[in-house]
Amino acid sequence: MMKEINWKRKLTSRKFWAAVVGFATPLMTMLNVSDNTAVQVTALIMSGGALIAYIIGEGLTDAANIETSGDTPAEAAGDGQ
Repeated sequence: MMKEINWKRKLTSRKFWAAVVGFATPLMTMLNVSDNTAVQVTALIMSGGALIAYIIGEGLTDAANIETSGDTPAEAAGDGQ
């Protein structure tokens, strides 16, 4: 039986993003993409991966803090009256 993929874990993994770059770079070489474009695409993938990992990580941290404190999301954000 196949396991369910944990996308939160995958998208926050540096290894995952390195694998994406490791796939994209030779593909761009095979397609005769210029070196400058390949570097720009690689940088975009890595910076996008870092941003996604940060957003998911912060969301998980915020959710854990809300569960621990018992606050509602609005109270935790400081929106409580």
